[in-house]
Amino acid sequence: MLNLFYDELNEDRWIPWDRYPRRLVRRIVRGKRSPGGQRRVFLNLRAGLDRLGVTYRVNDYRYARRNPGALACIVGKPCVLDRMAWKNPILFGASGYSHPVDHPQLLQSWSIRKILVPGAWMESMCRPVWGDAVTAWPVGIDTELWRPVSPGNKPFDVLLYDKVRWQHEHFEQSLVAPIRRFLRERGHSVLELRYGTYREEDFRSALAQCRTMIFLCEHETQGIAYQQALSCGLPILAWDRGGPWQDPEYYPHKVFFEPVTSVPYWDARCGRRFSDITEYSVLWDDFYAGAKAERYRPRDYILENLTLELCARRYLEFAHA
Repeated sequence: MLNLFYDELNEDRWIPWDRYPRRLVRRIVRGKRSPGGQRRVFLNLRAGLDRLGVTYRVNDYRYARRNPGALACIVGKPCVLDRMAWKNPILFGASGYSHPVDHPQLLQSWSIRKILVPGAWMESMCRPVWGDAVTAWPVGIDTELWRPVSPGNKPFDVLLYDKVRWQHEHFEQSLVAPIRRFLRERGHSVLELRYGTYREEDFRSALAQCRTMIFLCEHETQGIAYQQALSCGLPILAWDRGGPWQDPEYYPHKVFFEPVTSVPYWDARCGRRFSDITEYSVLWDDFYAGAKAERYRPRDYILENLTLELCARRYLEFAHA
Protein backbone atom coordinates (compact mmCIF):
# COMPACT_ATOMS: atom_id res chain seq x y z
CA MET A 1 0.00 0.00 0.00
CA LEU A 2 1.28 3.44 -0.93
CA ASN A 3 1.27 6.39 1.45
CA LEU A 4 0.29 9.44 -0.61
CA PHE A 5 0.50 13.01 0.64
CA TYR A 6 -0.77 16.17 -1.00
CA ASP A 7 -1.81 19.57 0.31
CA GLU A 8 -1.81 23.20 -0.77
CA LEU A 9 -0.74 26.20 1.24
CA ASN A 10 -3.83 28.16 2.28
CA GLU A 11 -2.71 30.90 4.63
CA ASP A 12 -4.73 33.31 6.75
CA ARG A 13 -4.86 36.75 5.20
CA TRP A 14 -6.25 39.29 7.67
CA ILE A 15 -7.00 37.53 10.97
CA PRO A 16 -6.22 34.07 12.39
CA TRP A 17 -8.31 31.27 10.85
CA ASP A 18 -9.89 33.52 8.23
CA ARG A 19 -8.80 31.08 5.51
CA TYR A 20 -11.81 28.87 6.32
CA PRO A 21 -14.62 31.42 5.88
CA ARG A 22 -12.78 32.85 2.85
CA ARG A 23 -12.78 29.39 1.28
CA LEU A 24 -16.51 29.01 1.98
CA VAL A 25 -17.34 32.43 0.51
CA ARG A 26 -15.31 31.66 -2.62
CA ARG A 27 -17.20 28.40 -3.03
CA ILE A 28 -20.59 30.15 -2.69
CA VAL A 29 -19.71 33.04 -5.02
CA ARG A 30 -17.68 31.24 -7.68
CA GLY A 31 -18.95 27.69 -7.40
CA LYS A 32 -16.79 24.61 -7.19
CA ARG A 33 -13.21 25.38 -8.17
CA SER A 34 -11.62 23.44 -11.00
CA PRO A 35 -8.44 21.68 -9.94
CA GLY A 36 -5.24 23.53 -10.77
CA GLY A 37 -2.44 21.82 -12.64
CA GLN A 38 -0.65 20.53 -9.56
CA ARG A 39 -3.79 19.20 -7.90
CA ARG A 40 -4.68 17.57 -11.22
CA VAL A 41 -1.38 15.67 -11.00
CA PHE A 42 -2.41 14.27 -7.62
CA LEU A 43 -5.94 13.41 -8.75
CA ASN A 44 -4.80 11.73 -11.97
CA LEU A 45 -2.13 9.71 -10.18
CA ARG A 46 -4.82 8.42 -7.81
CA ALA A 47 -7.09 7.64 -10.76
CA GLY A 48 -4.28 5.69 -12.43
CA LEU A 49 -3.57 3.74 -9.26
CA ASP A 50 -7.29 2.98 -8.97
CA ARG A 51 -7.27 1.61 -12.52
CA LEU A 52 -4.39 -0.67 -11.57
CA GLY A 53 -6.07 -1.83 -8.37
CA VAL A 54 -3.31 -0.36 -6.19
CA THR A 55 -4.37 0.62 -2.68
CA TYR A 56 -3.13 3.74 -0.92
CA ARG A 57 -3.59 5.96 2.10
CA VAL A 58 -4.02 9.72 1.68
CA ASN A 59 -2.47 12.20 4.13
CA ASP A 60 -2.21 9.66 6.94
CA TYR A 61 0.42 11.52 8.95
CA ARG A 62 -0.22 9.38 12.02
CA TYR A 63 0.69 6.23 10.11
CA ALA A 64 3.86 7.89 8.78
CA ARG A 65 4.93 8.91 12.29
CA ARG A 66 4.33 5.42 13.67
CA ASN A 67 6.11 3.76 10.72
CA PRO A 68 9.26 5.78 10.00
CA GLY A 69 10.56 3.11 7.65
CA ALA A 70 7.52 3.37 5.35
CA LEU A 71 7.96 5.33 2.13
CA ALA A 72 6.16 8.68 2.07
CA CYS A 73 5.02 9.56 -1.46
CA ILE A 74 4.79 13.35 -1.19
CA VAL A 75 3.23 14.27 -4.51
CA GLY A 76 3.14 17.93 -3.45
CA LYS A 77 3.07 20.74 -2.69
CA PRO A 78 6.29 21.61 -0.83
CA CYS A 79 4.33 22.79 2.22
CA VAL A 80 3.75 19.11 3.04
CA LEU A 81 7.43 18.82 3.93
CA ASP A 82 6.77 21.18 6.85
CA ARG A 83 3.71 19.32 8.15
CA MET A 84 5.80 17.08 10.44
CA ALA A 85 9.37 16.06 11.30
CA TRP A 86 9.72 13.45 8.57
CA LYS A 87 11.88 10.45 9.37
CA ASN A 88 10.48 8.42 6.47
CA PRO A 89 12.21 7.89 3.15
CA ILE A 90 10.48 10.19 0.65
CA LEU A 91 9.51 10.05 -3.00
CA PHE A 92 8.98 13.75 -3.75
CA GLY A 93 7.10 15.33 -6.65
CA ALA A 94 6.05 15.98 -9.28
CA SER A 95 4.25 19.01 -7.75
CA GLY A 96 7.31 20.34 -5.99
CA TYR A 97 9.65 23.29 -6.30
CA SER A 98 9.89 25.29 -9.50
CA HIS A 99 13.69 25.33 -9.28
CA PRO A 100 16.37 24.04 -6.87
CA VAL A 101 17.18 27.65 -5.96
CA ASP A 102 13.99 27.53 -3.85
CA HIS A 103 15.55 24.82 -1.67
CA PRO A 104 19.15 23.99 -2.62
CA GLN A 105 19.58 21.87 0.55
CA LEU A 106 16.53 19.73 -0.16
CA LEU A 107 18.44 16.46 -0.30
CA GLN A 108 20.31 17.26 2.91
CA SER A 109 17.16 18.23 4.81
CA TRP A 110 15.14 15.04 4.28
CA SER A 111 15.75 11.43 3.31
CA ILE A 112 14.61 11.86 -0.27
CA ARG A 113 15.08 8.87 -2.56
CA LYS A 114 13.95 10.52 -5.75
CA ILE A 115 12.68 13.91 -6.94
CA LEU A 116 10.13 13.76 -9.74
CA VAL A 117 9.63 16.72 -12.08
CA PRO A 118 7.02 16.93 -14.86
CA GLY A 119 9.25 16.89 -17.95
CA ALA A 120 12.66 16.47 -19.55
CA TRP A 121 13.72 20.12 -19.87
CA MET A 122 12.90 20.70 -16.20
CA GLU A 123 14.95 17.63 -15.31
CA SER A 124 17.90 19.12 -17.23
CA MET A 125 17.42 22.43 -15.43
CA CYS A 126 17.41 20.82 -11.96
CA ARG A 127 20.10 18.20 -12.49
CA PRO A 128 23.12 20.49 -11.84
CA VAL A 129 21.91 20.90 -8.22
CA TRP A 130 19.97 17.71 -7.50
CA GLY A 131 22.02 15.38 -9.68
CA ASP A 132 20.82 11.84 -10.33
CA ALA A 133 18.12 12.19 -7.67
CA VAL A 134 15.92 14.08 -10.14
CA THR A 135 14.05 12.46 -13.01
CA ALA A 136 11.14 13.33 -15.30
CA TRP A 137 7.73 11.78 -14.69
CA PRO A 138 4.48 12.93 -16.31
CA VAL A 139 1.08 12.14 -14.87
CA GLY A 140 -1.40 10.34 -17.10
CA ILE A 141 -4.41 11.67 -19.00
CA ASP A 142 -7.89 10.20 -18.50
CA THR A 143 -8.45 8.98 -22.05
CA GLU A 144 -12.00 7.84 -21.26
CA LEU A 145 -13.06 11.28 -20.08
CA TRP A 146 -11.06 13.10 -22.77
CA ARG A 147 -12.12 11.26 -25.89
CA PRO A 148 -13.03 12.23 -29.48
CA VAL A 149 -16.50 13.05 -30.76
CA SER A 150 -17.67 12.81 -34.35
CA PRO A 151 -16.11 15.55 -36.54
CA GLY A 152 -19.49 16.01 -38.20
CA ASN A 153 -20.85 17.52 -34.99
CA LYS A 154 -18.18 20.22 -34.70
CA PRO A 155 -19.22 23.78 -35.60
CA PHE A 156 -15.75 25.36 -35.19
CA ASP A 157 -12.61 24.86 -37.26
CA VAL A 158 -10.24 26.09 -34.58
CA LEU A 159 -9.96 26.39 -30.80
CA LEU A 160 -7.63 29.34 -30.15
CA TYR A 161 -6.23 28.54 -26.71
CA ASP A 162 -4.45 31.49 -25.13
CA LYS A 163 -2.17 30.57 -22.24
CA VAL A 164 0.32 33.39 -22.67
CA ARG A 165 1.19 34.11 -19.04
CA TRP A 166 3.67 36.98 -19.11
CA GLN A 167 3.79 40.17 -21.18
CA HIS A 168 0.31 39.32 -22.36
CA GLU A 169 -0.43 42.79 -23.68
CA HIS A 170 2.67 42.61 -25.87
CA PHE A 171 1.86 39.17 -27.23
CA GLU A 172 -1.80 40.04 -27.70
CA GLN A 173 -0.62 42.62 -30.23
CA SER A 174 2.25 40.69 -31.79
CA LEU A 175 0.87 37.13 -31.78
CA VAL A 176 -2.72 36.54 -30.66
CA ALA A 177 -4.41 39.34 -32.59
CA PRO A 178 -2.51 38.60 -35.84
CA ILE A 179 -3.47 34.92 -35.60
CA ARG A 180 -7.09 35.87 -34.92
CA ARG A 181 -7.06 38.22 -37.94
CA PHE A 182 -5.35 35.61 -40.14
CA LEU A 183 -8.00 32.99 -39.32
CA ARG A 184 -10.81 35.45 -39.95
CA GLU A 185 -9.35 36.34 -43.35
CA ARG A 186 -9.14 32.63 -44.19
CA GLY A 187 -12.84 32.27 -43.34
CA HIS A 188 -12.33 29.91 -40.41
CA SER A 189 -14.82 29.62 -37.57
CA VAL A 190 -12.96 30.14 -34.28
CA LEU A 191 -13.73 29.50 -30.61
CA GLU A 192 -11.42 31.17 -28.08
CA LEU A 193 -10.45 30.23 -24.54
CA ARG A 194 -8.17 32.14 -22.20
CA TYR A 195 -6.31 30.09 -19.59
CA GLY A 196 -7.59 30.62 -16.05
CA THR A 197 -11.06 31.82 -17.07
CA TYR A 198 -12.88 28.52 -17.53
CA ARG A 199 -13.76 25.28 -15.75
CA GLU A 200 -12.68 21.85 -16.91
CA GLU A 201 -16.14 21.05 -18.23
CA ASP A 202 -16.01 24.25 -20.35
CA PHE A 203 -12.73 23.12 -21.88
CA ARG A 204 -14.09 19.66 -22.61
CA SER A 205 -17.14 21.23 -24.26
CA ALA A 206 -14.91 23.50 -26.34
CA LEU A 207 -12.80 20.56 -27.53
CA ALA A 208 -15.96 18.69 -28.51
CA GLN A 209 -16.92 21.62 -30.77
CA CYS A 210 -13.57 22.17 -32.53
CA ARG A 211 -11.57 20.31 -35.19
CA THR A 212 -8.11 21.68 -34.41
CA MET A 213 -6.38 23.72 -31.72
CA ILE A 214 -3.83 26.52 -31.76
CA PHE A 215 -1.93 26.37 -28.49
CA LEU A 216 -0.22 29.57 -27.30
CA CYS A 217 2.03 29.26 -24.25
CA GLU A 218 5.61 30.33 -23.55
CA HIS A 219 6.58 26.94 -22.13
CA GLU A 220 5.13 24.01 -20.24
CA THR A 221 6.66 21.62 -17.73
CA GLN A 222 4.09 18.97 -18.73
CA GLY A 223 1.13 20.68 -20.41
CA ILE A 224 -1.89 18.70 -19.25
CA ALA A 225 -4.41 20.88 -21.13
CA TYR A 226 -2.84 20.43 -24.55
CA GLN A 227 -2.51 16.69 -23.83
CA GLN A 228 -6.21 16.54 -23.01
CA ALA A 229 -6.83 18.11 -26.41
CA LEU A 230 -4.61 15.51 -28.08
CA SER A 231 -6.53 12.77 -26.27
CA CYS A 232 -9.73 14.22 -27.75
CA GLY A 233 -8.21 13.79 -31.20
CA LEU A 234 -7.45 17.45 -31.96
CA PRO A 235 -4.27 18.08 -33.96
CA ILE A 236 -2.44 21.08 -32.52
CA LEU A 237 -0.46 23.90 -34.07
CA ALA A 238 1.67 24.93 -31.11
CA TRP A 239 3.64 28.10 -30.50
CA ASP A 240 7.02 26.75 -29.45
CA ARG A 241 9.29 29.78 -29.11
CA GLY A 242 12.15 27.95 -27.38
CA GLY A 243 14.75 30.12 -25.70
CA PRO A 244 15.10 30.58 -21.93
CA TRP A 245 12.72 29.81 -19.10
CA GLN A 246 10.71 33.01 -18.74
CA ASP A 247 9.17 32.88 -15.27
CA PRO A 248 9.71 36.46 -13.96
CA GLU A 249 10.13 35.21 -10.38
CA TYR A 250 13.41 33.65 -11.53
CA TYR A 251 14.41 35.05 -14.93
CA PRO A 252 16.86 36.60 -15.51
CA HIS A 253 17.98 37.66 -12.01
CA LYS A 254 18.01 34.20 -10.36
CA VAL A 255 17.97 31.59 -13.11
CA PHE A 256 18.94 31.50 -16.76
CA PHE A 257 18.16 28.17 -18.37
CA GLU A 258 17.52 27.20 -21.98
CA PRO A 259 16.10 25.69 -24.09
CA VAL A 260 12.54 25.13 -22.97
CA THR A 261 9.49 24.01 -24.91
CA SER A 262 5.73 24.49 -24.78
CA VAL A 263 5.09 20.89 -25.86
CA PRO A 264 7.44 18.65 -23.85
CA TYR A 265 5.54 15.48 -24.80
CA TRP A 266 5.12 15.42 -28.55
CA ASP A 267 5.84 13.76 -31.87
CA ALA A 268 4.81 14.27 -35.50
CA ARG A 269 1.43 12.62 -34.91
CA CYS A 270 0.39 15.51 -32.64
CA GLY A 271 0.56 18.33 -35.19
CA ARG A 272 3.04 21.08 -36.03
CA ARG A 273 5.02 23.74 -34.14
CA PHE A 274 5.92 27.34 -34.98
CA SER A 275 8.29 29.81 -33.38
CA ASP A 276 6.73 33.17 -34.37
CA ILE A 277 3.93 34.74 -36.38
CA THR A 278 5.93 34.58 -39.61
CA GLU A 279 6.40 30.83 -39.33
CA TYR A 280 2.77 30.44 -38.30
CA SER A 281 1.64 32.12 -41.53
CA VAL A 282 3.77 29.72 -43.56
CA LEU A 283 2.64 26.57 -41.76
CA TRP A 284 -1.06 27.11 -41.23
CA ASP A 285 -2.46 26.02 -44.61
CA ASP A 286 -0.43 22.82 -44.68
CA PHE A 287 -1.30 22.05 -41.05
CA TYR A 288 -5.02 22.56 -41.59
CA ALA A 289 -5.03 20.56 -44.83
CA GLY A 290 -3.27 17.75 -42.96
CA ALA A 291 -5.86 17.90 -40.18
CA LYS A 292 -8.74 17.68 -42.69
CA ALA A 293 -7.03 14.76 -44.42
CA GLU A 294 -6.55 13.05 -41.01
CA ARG A 295 -2.79 12.84 -41.44
CA TYR A 296 -2.27 13.37 -37.72
CA ARG A 297 -2.97 10.80 -34.99
CA PRO A 298 -2.81 12.80 -31.75
CA ARG A 299 -4.85 10.39 -29.66
CA ASP A 300 -2.57 7.50 -30.67
CA TYR A 301 0.36 9.40 -29.16
CA ILE A 302 -1.47 9.78 -25.84
CA LEU A 303 -2.61 6.15 -25.80
CA GLU A 304 0.97 4.99 -26.34
CA ASN A 305 2.64 7.32 -23.88
CA LEU A 306 0.40 9.12 -21.39
CA THR A 307 -2.54 7.05 -20.20
CA LEU A 308 -3.47 6.96 -16.52
CA GLU A 309 -2.34 3.34 -16.26
CA LEU A 310 1.02 3.76 -18.02
CA CYS A 311 2.05 6.73 -15.93
CA ALA A 312 0.84 5.17 -12.68
CA ARG A 313 2.96 2.08 -13.44
CA ARG A 314 6.00 4.31 -13.90
CA TYR A 315 5.28 5.97 -10.58
CA LEU A 316 5.09 2.55 -8.91
CA GLU A 317 8.51 1.71 -10.35
CA PHE A 318 9.98 4.73 -8.56
CA ALA A 319 8.13 3.87 -5.36
CA HIS A 320 9.38 0.27 -5.35
CA ALA A 321 12.95 1.00 -6.47
